[in-house]
Amino acid sequence: MTEKNANRAIRRLHEVYRDYFTIGAAVNAYTVKQQQELLRTHFNSITAENDMKFESLQPKENQFNFETADKLIEFAEQNDMQVRGHTLVWHNQTPDWVFLGENEELASKELLLARMKTHINTVVGRYKGKIASWDVVNEVIEDHGDTLLRSSKWLDIVGPEFIEKAFEYAHEADPETRLFYNDYNESFPEKREKIYSLVKSLVQKGVPIHGVGLQAHWNLHTPSLDHIKEAIERYASLGLTLHLTELDISVFDFEDKRTDLLQPTEEMLEKQNKRYEQMFSLLREYKDVISNVTFWGAADDYTWLSDFPVRGRKNWPFVFDEDHNPKTSFWGITDFKSK
Repeated sequence: MTEKNANRAIRRLHEVYRDYFTIGAAVNAYTVKQQQELLRTHFNSITAENDMKFESLQPKENQFNFETADKLIEFAEQNDMQVRGHTLVWHNQTPDWVFLGENEELASKELLLARMKTHINTVVGRYKGKIASWDVVNEVIEDHGDTLLRSSKWLDIVGPEFIEKAFEYAHEADPETRLFYNDYNESFPEKREKIYSLVKSLVQKGVPIHGVGLQAHWNLHTPSLDHIKEAIERYASLGLTLHLTELDISVFDFEDKRTDLLQPTEEMLEKQNKRYEQMFSLLREYKDVISNVTFWGAADDYTWLSDFPVRGRKNWPFVFDEDHNPKTSFWGITDFKSK
């Protein structure tokens, strides 16, 4: 905490945004212990960082492991937090056995859909009434070019219908939970239009989809505020709810591969503060369509960006520092007058 802010009263972040949207953090078994006081104080929603992904819950066929996921649910219930489920169908972190049939050959379409349904029924059914929303399908859009869907074994074996099937199975397992499509680079125009096209097609088919998850892995300069605004309006025009699902603001541009910094520079922190301030000001304008903003972590002592895109390089992407104290950016997003 800077000397300027040392004696200021720290308001609970989720209470500041009570009239706007819930405030979430991605967590795991380590951070719910190391950051528990911070989480309890400032967040009213959590997402499992990795512990509800396919390989974590069902590493071998019909051998489910819910131990860590159950503990995260328990933590949320004890602290009156919502839970976002993440994620049911993804090309990553899915065990190889899912896509294999007899003699190590590719599974048939029928077998793969049956496995998908079993997994979704078991997982979503177990947490029925305990998870407010699920990222049902994650990152199926191709980043560049004219191709809409990225190559994956889901697509190769089942075809595009695997997407709508996942939503249908999830809705059957828990008709009350809200179902989201989730993706990154969601505010860059080229990919935004592809995501919009996919989601629009699902809506038109009557697929039970309720929202779009904007991952929001952003940095000090990109995407532009105009592009973020355009993305929000584009997705919301489909009549869906929006969540920012994996928010962090890297102090490095994506092309910046420096590894020599032990601490962020004052210039970086000031730019980060301005970025957060401008961004949350924009998000507040769209409180009628945005119902949750989740950071992909809680404080700078733990972030996936310390290993991506440069392995082992430290990053400082949040509004709380490594000691869980508010950074300048915390004050930037909490010092405003409610409308």
